[in-house]
Amino acid sequence: MKETYLRSLTKAISWRLFATITTMTIVLIFTGRIGLMVGVGLTDVIFRLILYYLHERIWNKIRFGHKITTKTAF
Repeated sequence: MKETYLRSLTKAISWRLFATITTMTIVLIFTGRIGLMVGVGLTDVIFRLILYYLHERIWNKIRFGHKITTKTAF
């Protein structure tokens, strides 16, 4: 089983949106500053999206935990 680049990218984006909204909410709760919330959120999403995508691609090359399945015709 091999994951496509588009699937890895889509997973990375959806996770980053969820995680960044969480981070932004925490920053807003603790500081009350909307500007800081936006700045931290933008920085967070850019750097972590790139790192997550790279992490997924590296793990896709590792065979650990993958099962090879064969299709049988019926």
